[in-house]
Amino acid sequence: MNLLNEEKFMRAALKEAELAYCEDEIPIGAVIVINGDIIAANHNRNRQLIDPTAHAEILVLKETAKKIGVFRLVDADLYVTIEPCPMCAGAIIYSRIKRVIYGCKDEKAGCDSSVLNILNNPNFNHRAQTISGILENECREIMQKFFREKRQLKK
Repeated sequence: MNLLNEEKFMRAALKEAELAYCEDEIPIGAVIVINGDIIAANHNRNRQLIDPTAHAEILVLKETAKKIGVFRLVDADLYVTIEPCPMCAGAIIYSRIKRVIYGCKDEKAGCDSSVLNILNNPNFNHRAQTISGILENECREIMQKFFREKRQLKK
């Protein structure tokens, strides 16, 4: 693992999370990297697209598959600011992503190790290598700030 590269690509995912934050979307960003190049970058767009599946991970998986012309992304690394949810973890398994690198855990919905282990479950025919904690504080901070502001608005 080259920590400088991991941080560089996680910073790209964080930029996407910041865009989501500015668009009043849950601030999660993701990028897909193949051979050291960012192939796709996106962020949550559930509200914009009126689509419950428009998570950052799903959007970059779709974009990458279209760009490279195959739906099996066996040489791809996915960088995402938070541990993937069950829907995204399932899509990651079915797309055969090689590695999932994420910033912070999601204790309420994470499916690497927090709530369930989908990404490395031995019952599936594919398992993604996972690395967590890359720029963890920055990734956690943007999520906490977003939800803290939402709670303040409700008061």
